[in-house]
Amino acid sequence: MKIMFLGAPGAGKGTQAEIASLRLGIPAISTGVIIREAVENGTEMGLKAKKSLDQGTLVEDDVVIGIIKDRLADPDCKNGFILDGFPRTVPQAEALYAMGVSLDRVISIEVPDEVITKRMTGRRVCNNCGASYHVTANPSNDGVNCDKCKIPLTTRKDDVPEIVLSRLAVYHETTEP
Repeated sequence: MKIMFLGAPGAGKGTQAEIASLRLGIPAISTGVIIREAVENGTEMGLKAKKSLDQGTLVEDDVVIGIIKDRLADPDCKNGFILDGFPRTVPQAEALYAMGVSLDRVISIEVPDEVITKRMTGRRVCNNCGASYHVTANPSNDGVNCDKCKIPLTTRKDDVPEIVLSRLAVYHETTEP
């Protein structure tokens, strides 16, 4: 099965993709996760993407298309996959089509911008194990530290209000159409 989850940043694509991935036994492929890992690891692609991420703009199409093409060629995608956050632009959609990918399902998650802003600005993450929390919806046991690693939780750079609003504006202008 080949599935795509669409929706604004913070709409819940990643959460739903992970649930579906476990139930269907196919990988969830999140461009956001792949790009953040590349930034953390200081790869060439990561360095190219860092400026865009810090400003809340989309990473260049050629970078995103390249990582998706490579990822879909991995053996674990042979029986299907779930795309989370790809494509985000018309050129990315055209590239997916050019790769010969046909999808079985496309699911659009619609959430008001106000709800997304509250979700994203309240998100906290563990920089050690990657666990994700939320200050009201899913707080850690003490509200400050990761339950697993016991280290302080942080706010992602792209979860500050100004960047969230910028990301939503880019989504409505570039991806939603």
